Amino acid sequence: MISFILNNKTIHTLEPSGMTLLDFVRYQQRLTGTKIGCREGDCGACTVLVGNLKHGAMEYQSITSCISPLGNAHGKHIVTVEGTNLKHQLTTAQDAMKANFATQCGFCTPGFVVALTGFALSNSDKNYNNAIDAISGNICRCTGYKSIEKAANHVVEKLQTKEETGFSWLIENGFIPEYFEKIPERLKALSTETLKASQEKRISGGTDLYVQQADNLTDLDITLLTENQELRGIHIEDGVCIIGANETASNLWNNPELNTVFPNLKSHLKLVSSQQIRNMASFGGNIVNASPIGDMTIFFLALNSKVTLITSEEKERVISLKNFYQGYKNFDLKDDELLKNIEFKLPTAHSFFNFEKVSKRTHLDIASVNTAIHISVEKDSISEVHVSMGGVAAIPKYLKNTSTFLKGKSLSAQTILEANTILQKDISPISDVRGTSDYKRLLARQLFFAHFTVLFPKYFNLKDFVKHG
Repeated sequence: MISFILNNKTIHTLEPSGMTLLDFVRYQQRLTGTKIGCREGDCGACTVLVGNLKHGAMEYQSITSCISPLGNAHGKHIVTVEGTNLKHQLTTAQDAMKANFATQCGFCTPGFVVALTGFALSNSDKNYNNAIDAISGNICRCTGYKSIEKAANHVVEKLQTKEETGFSWLIENGFIPEYFEKIPERLKALSTETLKASQEKRISGGTDLYVQQADNLTDLDITLLTENQELRGIHIEDGVCIIGANETASNLWNNPELNTVFPNLKSHLKLVSSQQIRNMASFGGNIVNASPIGDMTIFFLALNSKVTLITSEEKERVISLKNFYQGYKNFDLKDDELLKNIEFKLPTAHSFFNFEKVSKRTHLDIASVNTAIHISVEKDSISEVHVSMGGVAAIPKYLKNTSTFLKGKSLSAQTILEANTILQKDISPISDVRGTSDYKRLLARQLFFAHFTVLFPKYFNLKDFVKHG
């Protein structure tokens, strides 16, 4: 039985764990403020908040409920737009939308309200940029966004007067209703035995699987991996980082040590989907999904990562991620194995990392081509380098020949131009909805050059490469 708190109501349901949270909320509970839009996690109309009780305190994140299995709500607090309502007045987020004329047809408004309420509940710094990030997964087709951005700033200005942690100040100032204060003790009292599944379908975040197969999953009691603690955690020791397969891009985003080692980490991750998706999609799922354009797969390939695979009998084997992929949607994972973690060496004082991506929209879109590089340089010589690229082959591509060619070469424009010749032989893009093969080859070249102009501006500028364009 799935047990959780939905707004102010305790839920015990025998509905299949594979049903989407959106369908349960709308059709079983008749909470229709949570809208059906794209059913792909793109529009944000179905945004809800998920509250987890950790170390005695609540942590809330926004997710898109249309691609989240109901079973992942087990033991949590789920908040829809109805659950943010106050009895006799608008909430701060609702009033901000009204006061700034930030709604027209109104279809997208509940999602924006929920996302801004989640921002108020979050531990992030209460500044304008973070507020805009919070609504990055919400699309509006009417307002032109400026009025919504003003509404977000309205929320920020009020939050900047906050002087205490916890729910009391937020309740007193009209951000959330009073019942939130009792949620921690109610969750503690909730019986949350491990869900038992009758099917062998194993799902973690499910953000891509539910786009493709929601109709096939909705009647199943699936095996959910999200709360498997063996697959969680970010551990850094002796210059090596080990990330559990269940961790998310948001957990990387919020990790202070990784943000120190990767100074541009947040700007890189901002190109990966939206905050709602980053809050729920797992790295293990991204890797095993085996998409040729998976952003985080390309990220980890350039770090020359290893992956640990584990069986139900806890037998482990470790393989290089670049050897994991064997063909389109085909990879080295046996039926009884799960991906346990991803391991890589951190950049050092002499090494540099960069991630680039081109898509039809800058944010919240699938890449036409994406690429990453991890390069070590000593005395103007490339001592080690790993280059990866997506959208240019049937698999997420580790550019073995390009990386081998660059190693030991001088850091010069001539070297990079020669490496591009190797790169073009390393890739084999096809024409599809994201561009022709020629266009992708052009992108591959330009993004490859971009790595060097971004990482080594003292050595390179665009003029070094334009004349060869």
